[in-house]
Amino acid sequence: MTDDVLAPAEAANDTDDALPPAEAAGGTDDVLLRTGGGRMTEPALRLQGMSASYGGRPVLTGVDVEIPAGVLSAVVGPNGAGKSTMVKAALGLVPSVRGTVRWLGQPLRRVRKRVAYVPQSDAVAKDFPITAVQVVEMGRYPHRGWLRRLTPADDDCVAGAMAQVGVADLADRPIDELSGGQRQRVFLARALAQRADLIVLDEPFTAVDARTEKALLEILTRLCREGVSVIAVHHDLREVLDSFDHAVLMAGTVVAAGAPADVLTPEHLETAYGMAPLAAR
Repeated sequence: MTDDVLAPAEAANDTDDALPPAEAAGGTDDVLLRTGGGRMTEPALRLQGMSASYGGRPVLTGVDVEIPAGVLSAVVGPNGAGKSTMVKAALGLVPSVRGTVRWLGQPLRRVRKRVAYVPQSDAVAKDFPITAVQVVEMGRYPHRGWLRRLTPADDDCVAGAMAQVGVADLADRPIDELSGGQRQRVFLARALAQRADLIVLDEPFTAVDARTEKALLEILTRLCREGVSVIAVHHDLREVLDSFDHAVLMAGTVVAAGAPADVLTPEHLETAYGMAPLAAR
């Protein structure tokens, strides 16, 4: 399994503010409560002057954006626009990054327990010997640590998260035997088990059927109503217009950010795509 399936990887950093090393996970008795305690006043994510490269090739340049807390926000743009790179770089999954990154108003190392990452459903190495329930249990490790046994309260949290997204019956199934939609539900259950204040999802509706997509979107919308912040890399502009509170349009940098209707205008879409996509006309 790739590193970014299990937890944000540690990366070499160019600035302390951008991508600091993780704090050691410690135990906590407050396993059933999110740490934020209601709606947050700090932005979910603030990037200032962020640039990122793969193998010496620039992918993002001069990214300045602020995503508000407590809303359902989409990161959109054409293929190669840097959508996934932006969130992965902010999470420390891209090795060469410059700029300032603030999650919930803090460097990542200070709020790592409060930020959950849901990778793309195909980000699983084949034949990795792990079951669905073991993946969801990893949502408790930021609170308990990797070497401490889970408590009955942790087990209840894991079971509740799996039931919430409809994968309780898949608990003992190997993760690589699940369909893309089933894996995506399992990864979301892991984020729910973490009781994070902010959930970041990379293309969460890829390889899922319409029914599953609707169910996942309803869960994410409800979480936002409860004060959780959600940032999702997405490609369906019509759905962003209809169902999301906030959007960031990318094309190697930020073209526009704000209310979807203000962001997904013909002018902005022409800048990003070269023409207005049919779905947004």
